[in-house]
Amino acid sequence: MHERKLKPLIVPIFIPNQGCPHRCIFCEQEKITSQPGEAINRTHVERILDQAIHSKDFDLRRKPEVAFYGGTFTRLTLDLMNELLEAAAHYVKQGFFESIRVSTRPDALDENRLEVMKGYGVLTVELGAQSMDEHVLMLSNRGHTAEDTVKAVQVLKRYGFRVGIQLMPGLPGDSGEKFRSTITKVIKLRPNMVRLYPAIVIRGTELAYLFRKGRYEPLRLEEAVEICAEGCVRLENQGIPVIRIGLMSSPTLLEEGQIVGGPWHTAFGFLVRSHIHHQNMQKDLPGWGVVSQIKIRAPKREIPLVRGYKNQGLQLIKRKTGAGVISVEPDDSVLPGQVRIETI
Repeated sequence: MHERKLKPLIVPIFIPNQGCPHRCIFCEQEKITSQPGEAINRTHVERILDQAIHSKDFDLRRKPEVAFYGGTFTRLTLDLMNELLEAAAHYVKQGFFESIRVSTRPDALDENRLEVMKGYGVLTVELGAQSMDEHVLMLSNRGHTAEDTVKAVQVLKRYGFRVGIQLMPGLPGDSGEKFRSTITKVIKLRPNMVRLYPAIVIRGTELAYLFRKGRYEPLRLEEAVEICAEGCVRLENQGIPVIRIGLMSSPTLLEEGQIVGGPWHTAFGFLVRSHIHHQNMQKDLPGWGVVSQIKIRAPKREIPLVRGYKNQGLQLIKRKTGAGVISVEPDDSVLPGQVRIETI
């Protein structure tokens, strides 16, 4: 039996909105991250990393990485960039972390700052592309174009960075067709990884104003699950891993009334992965009404995906086959992504 692969460990340092030229209509970084928009410095970085390395969850086998998220890192002043990266690089040199990653905008790269990041051991740069459709980008007040994303990926690859792309289905003007086109264009760029964050409506944003006025309709949860599942399958079939699906929870974001609309779910990524798993299972299921009860055998680690969120997966199987699922049992002789059905 193979040893279970350990999940990579990313220690985030949030710089909410810092370096951003303006605020996009969906953005409320302080609530998303539960971090105030105050300026950060070396001391701030050291405090977070010290807490991380002394945490019971810190495990060098998980290849820890420092990540600067939540703002436009490459539009910080050069002095602040040097200060933050120098602080993080100190922990990398000591062997606590393997590398550093940053997130930024596609139109915010200049070669001087890229040289600085290379010098401090930044390995990965994530681009907040959100969409590859010009109309969607314009309506969301992104301030950059799809071509900026294409050029940004090219220059980052030329400098030897690993490239991540963040996408946000369901923005104003978006559609299933447009998002499929975005996935097609991203596949052509061959990034090293992708994140999928369906647009949600957060109180205090311009998107919330449009939502209240009836000028914006967010994706329903079921729509968001389906469109992210389709995008995820297409990307991963091309060897591009999807490393995150759905916005991370934070205490502030979860306060009552902060999320006013959109496909929010605390287990959104699991919903998508379970949806994909059930699509793959269809060929193994009996037809409607063929049997009244079935047993399911699956690899142990995939049993939660078969059962689904609060056993919704088992209810779905019953609706599709008319058969009750009397048990889901672990069986690691079953290939990953498959199930074995025993009819009763």
